[in-house]
Amino acid sequence: MYDVITFGSATLDIEILMPKESIKIDSKCVAGKAYYFNLGSKIDTKDMYFGFGGGGVNAATTFKKQGFKVAYCGMIGDDIPGKEILEYLDNLGVGTNLIKKTKLKNTNNSIILDNPKEDRTVLVYRGASELLSQEDLPGNLQAKWFYLAPLSGKLSQLTEEIVSMAKNNNIKTAVNFGNCQLRMSKTKLKKILENTDVLILNKEEAAILTGIDYKYEEKIIQKLIEIHPGINILTKGKDGVVVTENNKIYEAKNSKTKVVDETGAGDAFGSGFISGLIRLSDIEYCIKLGLTNSKYAISLKGATTGLLSARDNYLVEKEKIKIKVRDI
Repeated sequence: MYDVITFGSATLDIEILMPKESIKIDSKCVAGKAYYFNLGSKIDTKDMYFGFGGGGVNAATTFKKQGFKVAYCGMIGDDIPGKEILEYLDNLGVGTNLIKKTKLKNTNNSIILDNPKEDRTVLVYRGASELLSQEDLPGNLQAKWFYLAPLSGKLSQLTEEIVSMAKNNNIKTAVNFGNCQLRMSKTKLKKILENTDVLILNKEEAAILTGIDYKYEEKIIQKLIEIHPGINILTKGKDGVVVTENNKIYEAKNSKTKVVDETGAGDAFGSGFISGLIRLSDIEYCIKLGLTNSKYAISLKGATTGLLSARDNYLVEKEKIKIKVRDI
């Protein structure tokens, strides 16, 4: 019996610190700026970082560091990055018996082109992870919780099967919707929401799901409560988070911090929140743990490097996060 089984991608992240000279003003681009390289040339970079990521791995790392018995269920390629991810999870103590290998595609990779004073550009290879199929899911998965990080590509089609399996086996579910899941039919989304205990969305995703303009936050919150009566989490980046539960709305945000790497910030909050829910079932504590975990995650390079361990949880109270509570 696991405390948590996580689902989602497993990725080798390669972050490249780009020279500012490679960024050019270009009015033809939506962002107004773009990276420019000469074909056939060699570009000197300022630094590089290799790390592990992907929503399933990021969440599993938090749960394990928080002291829970956790396994990751996903697909990797039969290649060097896949072997590295397996070794990382094994060394961490995350169960790897539910991981499948394939020769059809390589392990997921992300190449992050970064410049500290500019936005990041991410080159994403959605490889082996999306090949996980219903046949790869053991019918007797035993856990207290399933945590679904955003499932992309073909993998997103497993969302309904996973939450239905959880419902049939009295397993609680936390689902962090991604864009692929939001493009599902209304019928499928309704069934998924009916079987989901905790729904996690950023503000853009919540606007898409509810069909309400991004700028009308209060209307989005009320619609979320209407379509999903469980716990709803609306993350807003530096503007904090809104959580609804029963007849209460909770609002909070972190103190200012230097952002080194935002990769995995959403995974850090979601898995931190559920860690708190497993431990104490206190919404305010869950919010504080999620925000603190996210804050420390973005303070270091890599999606998993700064995540809190259970012995670091004293930092939660040290942050002195203020939470506003109001009735729905």
